Amino acid sequence: MNPGTVVIILAHGFEETEAVGTADVLKRVGFKVCLAGLDSAVVTSSAGTRIQTDLLFRDADLDSAAALVLPGGLPGATNLRDSETVIAALQKMHRSGKIVAAICAAPIVLERAGLSKGRKLTGYPSTNQGLPDLVYTGNRTECDGNIVTGKGPGAAFEFGARIAAALGADEGKIKAVLDGMFVLR
Repeated sequence: MNPGTVVIILAHGFEETEAVGTADVLKRVGFKVCLAGLDSAVVTSSAGTRIQTDLLFRDADLDSAAALVLPGGLPGATNLRDSETVIAALQKMHRSGKIVAAICAAPIVLERAGLSKGRKLTGYPSTNQGLPDLVYTGNRTECDGNIVTGKGPGAAFEFGARIAAALGADEGKIKAVLDGMFVLR
């Protein structure tokens, strides 16, 4: 399997568990992960953790990317939502049938991009208020077509696994990765 690259966009105020936990699972399953800073190469999380990204989002090769992932966190998700570059990239990836994924507060970005209408999605409960077009499930993760969503930081590892599955990764490999990470399960 040539899994392709998964691009995770980090905007100032992102939720670090959702970004790094998701990236960790995807890397262990065998995907190349690129952390792309929205506005700068060093991005500060909502809790003040500074992360050095691989490149700026504007330099990411989305044509060869397999998936585009949006961590939540505030104001990270609103910074992503307010970026015309991110909205255009999501729409292009979606039209191409590639995976777009959002966790926690980030489904607000999917809504702004026009991708949530009639879709079964999950996310952080309070951020889904005011998003009338989606079908909110409240599950830990959801996959509706090529859109994957996760509920919040506590679902980050499952979210990463759900993205891997949507990208066609071997279920046995995904299970082995999660079993190795969660030896107490």
